[in-house]
Amino acid sequence: MKFTITLVGFCALALVALAPAQTKISGTAKCGKPDTQQKVDVPDHPGHAISISQAKCAWTKPLEVGGAKGKEGVTSGMDDIHGGTAHSHGYYVDTMENGDKAFVSFQGSASMKDNTSEGKWTYTGGTGKLKGLKGNGTYKGKSAEDGSTTFDVEGEYTLPK
Repeated sequence: MKFTITLVGFCALALVALAPAQTKISGTAKCGKPDTQQKVDVPDHPGHAISISQAKCAWTKPLEVGGAKGKEGVTSGMDDIHGGTAHSHGYYVDTMENGDKAFVSFQGSASMKDNTSEGKWTYTGGTGKLKGLKGNGTYKGKSAEDGSTTFDVEGEYTLPK
């Protein structure tokens, strides 16, 4: 029995040693008022609507992934709005200073009353040095009267060796 527990322990340690190290990241991005936005009311109850939008973003405090700093990107999202709350799902394509791209999917929620949002994101891949990029994290957003939103982003990533 002792041998089995020890063997399982060594196997677990070996897997941890083989797992790629996660690198922590954080940054702040500002997304402008959506360039494209469409909202459709759902006639099941008052205040229910579905919205789709796309906006350009720029890093005010860039994330750094694999030695490349984030420069700008495009966010494309869908919102299911119920009164003062929305549930969001979408995609973000981040263009780094060196031209490589990182692909992100996200989901979260927003409060129209507080003009805030929060959620989780996941790297789904990339181009150039970011090919095979994996990782995830969280975001918190605050919208301004001009229609822009500032996002604080944090998380971690790994790149294949």
